[in-house]
Amino acid sequence: MSQFKNLPKAAALRYNPNGDNAPIVVASGMGHIATKIVDMAQQNNIPVYHDDSLASLLSQMQSGSEIPPELYAAVVDIYVYFLNFTAQDIETEQEKKD
Repeated sequence: MSQFKNLPKAAALRYNPNGDNAPIVVASGMGHIATKIVDMAQQNNIPVYHDDSLASLLSQMQSGSEIPPELYAAVVDIYVYFLNFTAQDIETEQEKKD
């Protein structure tokens, strides 16, 4: 069994349709780094999406890397999910964490 299996994993993505070919990993990591990525997102009212499988893959990528085409569909689903978010939804998510 891997010592990394139960560590939290996280990644932050950026996508600029006017300049990026694909979403870019701007932060990724496991353990303490993953926790800090999520904490920073929540402190800045950036919604967080939980998907352990996708986080496991993205957390291994280096900052500045484009996501691979195999992950496009999964990431599009996340972007669509967030497009349907409202400011109230973000506040509700934040309250759940507090």
